[in-house]
Amino acid sequence: MGSATPVDGDCGSGAVRTGNVLPLLHEIRHALQRWLDAGEPAMIDLRSIPMAPGEEDELVSLLGEGEVHARLSALGPSDIYETRFPGVWLVTHYNDNEEIMSRFIEVIDMPSILKSQTEDIRDGQERLAAQLR
Repeated sequence: MGSATPVDGDCGSGAVRTGNVLPLLHEIRHALQRWLDAGEPAMIDLRSIPMAPGEEDELVSLLGEGEVHARLSALGPSDIYETRFPGVWLVTHYNDNEEIMSRFIEVIDMPSILKSQTEDIRDGQERLAAQLR
């Protein structure tokens, strides 16, 4: 898993901090435990939590990047990547100017946005069958 990165409380901006980075990390840890114990997924809307300039970047940096990264183009671009903590995903949605519109932490085996919908699978099967005729 790599070496641990300490939470030192410095987001580098000189701004007054909210102190929400450490509690968020604890919330993620507890969410991972609930996922392991009961299969209960969790979603944290990072844009709904008060954070000082630099704190969201600090949180993202502390979570790091794991092995899986996907870029979607559906109703605007989205980046989905597993953090260095398996089961903890960062999902970021952008507008056409690549500005972040929303950002979520999902604790689950795979974010729902990556799962094919049954209707889409059915449509794909029908198109493939038609192409093979």
